[in-house]
Amino acid sequence: MVFDQLKLSSWNHKKKLFLTSKTIAMIIVHETFICKPGNASKLAKLFKEVMADTPEVINIMTDMTGEFNRVVMQSKYENLTAYEGFFKKYMEDTEEMKKMKEKMKGYHEMYISGTREIFQVW
Repeated sequence: MVFDQLKLSSWNHKKKLFLTSKTIAMIIVHETFICKPGNASKLAKLFKEVMADTPEVINIMTDMTGEFNRVVMQSKYENLTAYEGFFKKYMEDTEEMKKMKEKMKGYHEMYISGTREIFQVW
């Protein structure tokens, strides 16, 4: 949160100081993978290695409670447009993306299903 102005106001004949804030739009994306038994830690390790140079990806997490064999990749973006831009970049046929896809080859066989949740940060 960024404080962009300081405002003085009177209420009940007393001066009070109010800070007004400017909200920075941000979204957090959780991509959850339900892995085949014995593959969650392998997939988490693969994601951690491949996404190491991707600043949008902030956490790779595995389950401790709830459904078994889950891996969650948490990423953050300024807004939905930035998120869409990330996907467009991933679909490009650049040398960087070819290398990433080569490292990720076979990861589809490590999980059964998955979901994506997008949250707005307030």
